[in-house]
Amino acid sequence: MSNPVYLALDIPQLDPAKALVEKVRAHIGGVKLGLEFFCAHGAHGVHEIAHLGLPIFLDLKFHDIPNTVAAAMQAIHVYEPAIVTVHASGGRAMMEDAKAAAANGTKVVAVTMLTSLDANDLTATGVYGSAETQVMRLAELAHAAGLDGIVCSGQEVGMVRKAWKDGFFVVPGLRPAGSGTGDQKRTVTPRQARDNGASVLVIGRPISRAEDPAAAARAIEATL
Repeated sequence: MSNPVYLALDIPQLDPAKALVEKVRAHIGGVKLGLEFFCAHGAHGVHEIAHLGLPIFLDLKFHDIPNTVAAAMQAIHVYEPAIVTVHASGGRAMMEDAKAAAANGTKVVAVTMLTSLDANDLTATGVYGSAETQVMRLAELAHAAGLDGIVCSGQEVGMVRKAWKDGFFVVPGLRPAGSGTGDQKRTVTPRQARDNGASVLVIGRPISRAEDPAAAARAIEATL
C-alpha cells in the first residue's frame, strides 16, 4: 500500500469521528475501528466511515470457540473489511475456522501480545518467558493455521518477519519521537516499525488528540 498508516478511530461521537477522518484522509491509508467505536456506533457507524472511501480495519479481536468465531466472521461480511483481527490465543482450530469464514479479500490477522503488556504481565497470567518468545510462539501458530499475518509490537516485528517472510504485519502502539507512551509499554516510532518490517502502522492518539490532527498525520507520513 502507498500509505501504511491506519488511523485508530476510537471516538465516542460519530460526527466528530467522521470530521476527523475527513481532516486527515490525505495523509492516511485506512481507518481502524475497534471495540470502543463498534460498541458505540454499531453497523451504522461502520458504514458511515466506510462511505468516506478509505479501507476499513475492523479490530474486534474475536476470541471464542471456533464455531462462534466463524459465525461472527460471516456476520461481518457486510462491512467488507480490509483487515479483521482474532486472538491467536484462541488456538489453531479457531484461527483456521476464522480464516475459512472470512470474506474474499479480507486479511485475517492474529493478535499475539497486546502492546500494553510486558513480561511481568505475562507472568501474572501464568505465561512464562519473554515477550519475544510469546509473540514468536503465537506467530508460528497463526502461520500454521493459515492466517495472513499477526499483530505485534514494533519491537518484535523484525524477528517475526525473518521467519514469516510473506506475512502481513500490523503494528499498533506507535509513538512519534518525543511523544508520551501513555498506557503502552512496548513502543517504537512509526519509522522504526516500518523499517523493521511492519505492513500496517496503527496510530491513534498522536493524531486524534493533536491540536492539529492533519499536521500531525502529515508529519508522521513525512517520516516514512
